[in-house]
Amino acid sequence: MSPLPSSPSSVQIQQFYDKGLAHASYAIRCGRQVAIIDPARDPQPYYDFADEHEADIIAVIETHPHADFVSSHLEIAEETDATIYCSKLVKATYPHKNFDDGDRIHLGAVELHAINTPGHSPDSISVLLIDEMAQTRAVFTGDTLFVGDVGRPDLREDQAVGGHQREQLAAQLYASTRNKLMALPPATRVYPAHGPGSLCGKTTSTELDSTIGKELKTNYALQPMSQDEFIRVLLEDQPFMPKYFSHDVVLNKQGALPFEDSIRAVPRLQPDAYLETGIPIIDTRPAAQFREGHLRGAINLQDGGKFETWLGSIIGPKEQFYLLADSQIALDAVIRKTAKIGYEINIKGAFLTPRDLPATSALANIEHVREHPEDFTIVDIRNRTETKESIFADAHLIPLPELRERAHEVPTHKPILVHCAGGYRSAAGASILQAALPNAEIYDLGEAVTEFQKQAVH
Repeated sequence: MSPLPSSPSSVQIQQFYDKGLAHASYAIRCGRQVAIIDPARDPQPYYDFADEHEADIIAVIETHPHADFVSSHLEIAEETDATIYCSKLVKATYPHKNFDDGDRIHLGAVELHAINTPGHSPDSISVLLIDEMAQTRAVFTGDTLFVGDVGRPDLREDQAVGGHQREQLAAQLYASTRNKLMALPPATRVYPAHGPGSLCGKTTSTELDSTIGKELKTNYALQPMSQDEFIRVLLEDQPFMPKYFSHDVVLNKQGALPFEDSIRAVPRLQPDAYLETGIPIIDTRPAAQFREGHLRGAINLQDGGKFETWLGSIIGPKEQFYLLADSQIALDAVIRKTAKIGYEINIKGAFLTPRDLPATSALANIEHVREHPEDFTIVDIRNRTETKESIFADAHLIPLPELRERAHEVPTHKPILVHCAGGYRSAAGASILQAALPNAEIYDLGEAVTEFQKQAVH
């Protein structure tokens, strides 16, 4: 949580940033009234902020039904009696007030104006803060405008979330940026819902806020171009879409269960409990520990910075799984991360590392790989946007989110070598193949892949 230095004197803007999901949410305080924009699954930080300033949360604004995380808007409203505001186009099933062009919320001495800015989704809005006393403006752009980028328009094509064609949404985004956001005064502060690493964009800056004037100069998507050119540029090289995205859009339209209640409902098992066959085991321990011993068929998805994203990319939204960690603190942490994407209800059971770990796995012999890469069937599990420069000739490209479904495509007549770009994903990939191809000889290249990347560049 960090205060934003450019906030006008009569209003306080607080940013809450979750690095794991690259998600930014906001509290706007004027006097003793607070409005929350795009809250994360855990509402406690917003309660703490309001309590610290002896203020009341009176409004929760959803810029759109988010695909990449579960929002706590309904829980906050039920706990505080705040009003939820969103576009009528959301067709939300929870109690709310419509918030569209021309609508405004009075927050102390400032006003929050709704601006319909469809494109990332058909129901996206931006929120314009106007402080007449300080002659200051700020705009909370949700996933419409990021620092250095705009929101991707290809996340609503599934029939479950409307069946909206990406080209049509891209055209709407062109109009929203040109006719609405780019028309704001250059000094207007820009506060987006995402930062670097978010899968809701492709080239997001490391900076977490900006101005309209700066974006007009530096943002590739705001440069002069025709609508057709904008659509072409925007749609090329978009990142993959995790399996859970459409699920979270639907869940956010309904409103999620209270965070802490849902975590307490997760079944806790004894380490030696019986596990049903056919249900994936997500082992969140470090790769070195996993290699020394693990349960047969387990997937080594290490607890790291992007755990929740990769969990929701490997496991489907209707699929149950077991969750394993090596301490109670670590187990609680990964359960909470799981809940951030609404997957806590999928946990069949959470438990600590058992004593009996019958399976082992191995790292690759780096010298052997360096001298005779032809001795291996090499599987590159990077995303397609990462593979313009190959690391190994004749590698089989199967991105990690597709690997469970496509493991049968991997030839097994030679030892199999799995690599990604830095070592984190290859631990998961190697374990997936080990479970799917139990008679194959499988090696993880691990972090040593960085050495081979340097050689490939030169």
